[in-house]
Amino acid sequence: MAVFAVVFAVGTYFIGVPTSDPLIAFGWLWLATIAWRNYLPWKQHLLFLRDWLPISLLLVVYNVSRSFADDFFDPHVTEMIHADIDMFGWFTGGQVPTTWLQEHLYHPGVVQWWEVVVTLVYVSHFLTVPTVAVILWVRTRFQWARFIRRWFTLCVFGLITYFLYPAAPPWWAGERGYLNAPVERISTNGWDAIGLHGAGNTLNALQVEQSNPVAAMPSLHTAWAMMAVAFFLPMVRRRWWPLLLAYPLAMTFTLVYTGEHYVIDVLVGWAYVAAVFVVVGLVERRWFRPLDLPRD
Repeated sequence: MAVFAVVFAVGTYFIGVPTSDPLIAFGWLWLATIAWRNYLPWKQHLLFLRDWLPISLLLVVYNVSRSFADDFFDPHVTEMIHADIDMFGWFTGGQVPTTWLQEHLYHPGVVQWWEVVVTLVYVSHFLTVPTVAVILWVRTRFQWARFIRRWFTLCVFGLITYFLYPAAPPWWAGERGYLNAPVERISTNGWDAIGLHGAGNTLNALQVEQSNPVAAMPSLHTAWAMMAVAFFLPMVRRRWWPLLLAYPLAMTFTLVYTGEHYVIDVLVGWAYVAAVFVVVGLVERRWFRPLDLPRD
């Protein structure tokens, strides 16, 4: 594991965080499982490919199809602005929370310490859920299957919405004059402060070349974070819930502050998580009787 940690750190420094390709991300995670269980024969390690290669390919298809989701309808812009102003305008003086936060916290040309934290939280989106899924795969395949079903159902729901309701984020609206104040897209600013220029360049390239700029509703960034936490809430004592819920809340602040999403995008993302848990839970109870459940 020490060797893996060094290799991963070097790769991140020179190449960047593995965010652009699910195959690369899961390749790193496969190496982590090999390092963690290096005593197993190679046939056992190859089981990772059997279980994860189809999932990785499905994520590739999801990423590619998501980039075409705005080809059928014009993007919605003003609806999210009005929703955020209706919710928070009394506090922000009629501004959306993004412009208010950047007005008070963002200083052009200066990277504040909290922007380092914000960048780390933002990039965690690309690694947290896959890492949790791989840990579950190593420990208990039953819980892994439950997690994967919720994860992919959430992605499908989100993808359908992107096609039917393309929505522009704050930075897009700010560039085109829809907001009464400028919005800077600053989700990767923190890399420069800690010397990981390669990581920032990789993520910037991903944002420019591969992402759909008007796939903001719902926010799957915060939906993935909430799903990863909500999955474990029934398994831990309630005194630990605030600690777990701090992650999706930190992701929410990050996305709103950096101009990536409106608050309404986040709330809809959380609603999608709730709907997915209800739908998948009902399907599981119908398809899997108690006697059919595998024993760990």
